Amino acid sequence: MAPMIRTLFLVALAWAFALPALPAFAQSASLAKIKRDGAMVIGYVEGAAPFSYTDAAGQAQGYSVDLCRAIALDISAHLGIAGMKTRWVPLTAQERIEAVRSRRVDLECGTTTWTLTRHAAVDFSLITFVDGANILSPAEAPAGRLGDFAGKRIAVMSGTTTEKVLRNALAQRQVKAEVIVIGTRAEGMALLEQKKADGFASDRTTLIGAVTGAKAQSRFKLMDEDLSIEPYALMLPRDDQDFRVAVNRALAGLYRGGGIRAIYDRWLGPLGAPSVLLNATYFIQSLPE
Repeated sequence: MAPMIRTLFLVALAWAFALPALPAFAQSASLAKIKRDGAMVIGYVEGAAPFSYTDAAGQAQGYSVDLCRAIALDISAHLGIAGMKTRWVPLTAQERIEAVRSRRVDLECGTTTWTLTRHAAVDFSLITFVDGANILSPAEAPAGRLGDFAGKRIAVMSGTTTEKVLRNALAQRQVKAEVIVIGTRAEGMALLEQKKADGFASDRTTLIGAVTGAKAQSRFKLMDEDLSIEPYALMLPRDDQDFRVAVNRALAGLYRGGGIRAIYDRWLGPLGAPSVLLNATYFIQSLPE
């Protein structure tokens, strides 16, 4: 996607959210529940470092998790709840949408791509990150382009936008490759290590995160081309405009006040500075109060 088209895409999304808010928290089922319980229930996908994962102490960590922590603090202040609790619920990529739709969790933090199909079941916050689907392969047999996987095996997580993107790209380019459907990113990396797959398809940043700091980091290589653009956003229940406004107010404050850069540097700094596209995403979504 050309840079100008991507920028216009983000502008359109920002304007879609720049709508007059209803009286603060007037008729929100989610906010009423949080107020009543004195707690906010937040789901996160495990194994999606550096965006969301469970650390050695059993605590939720990551870029998206820190965004949700900031949102919880902002909402607790607006609701006047002193010492509001935050309950973290680990989820799989396959169950995350249903967990939000059924209101098992109030908010989901991870690497969920905002799509129109998903929007029919759940709502989304402002965009929190922009990524692209890619394929990781062994450095000893690097694949620079999708065509290099002809006759080979590519692992991909089920229920992800990457699975759909990969299958469509293979069909459109008439590349015959075996697609191995898996449940977790750890499975994908294990298949690569065991040479039971020639590639592992996922979002570029999470693929980098999967090998960053590993002793075998130099043994893997990303393709030279991305297969898609993936706008990440936080999932929340549909038909709760006041809750969405509350979530977006907190995010816009982070973007406007510069707090987002501290969170980015903490989790993604080793990968380099934010791209021009990501900086534009933050800037455009710095909505005024």
